[in-house]
Amino acid sequence: MSGIQELAQIRATSTVPVIMLTARGDDADRIAGLELGADDYVPKPCTPRELAARIRTILKRAGAAASAPAQAIVVGTLSVWPAQRRVERAGRSLDLTSTEFNLVEVLARNAGHPVSKGELSQEALGRPLTRFDRSIDVHMASIRQKLGNLSDGRSCIQTIIRKGYQLIVE
Repeated sequence: MSGIQELAQIRATSTVPVIMLTARGDDADRIAGLELGADDYVPKPCTPRELAARIRTILKRAGAAASAPAQAIVVGTLSVWPAQRRVERAGRSLDLTSTEFNLVEVLARNAGHPVSKGELSQEALGRPLTRFDRSIDVHMASIRQKLGNLSDGRSCIQTIIRKGYQLIVE
């Protein structure tokens, strides 16, 4: 079974954080891995120090989520429960990957204000944004699809040119 098939099988039943460590490092493979729900994608060769840092970051996020208060963040029809890592929109539960949840949580905490890709990368992915990194954009496309549109047809997540992304929920 390939890594992509294995990831799909894991995501079918679990939201456990997943880092893909693979020799397949071209853009199409990275995008496929991230779209299917990988929390990070590390092409080989990589240094053990970098891999350890990425693992620590994901474990830190998972530990922070376990110790977070049970209070929901409510923005219009969107409700985010950080402690349970659960999101609902208009009473409908959303099936988000761990990375998608992190991004939605950051956007919900800053609802109505643009959040830069650099901030999103640092806060949600636990790493600085690199020069040609498109992972935030890939995850945002998936989140937009899962959240659906507002009643006027606009996306819940707006792209603010040269500023970042902004959550707008009715």
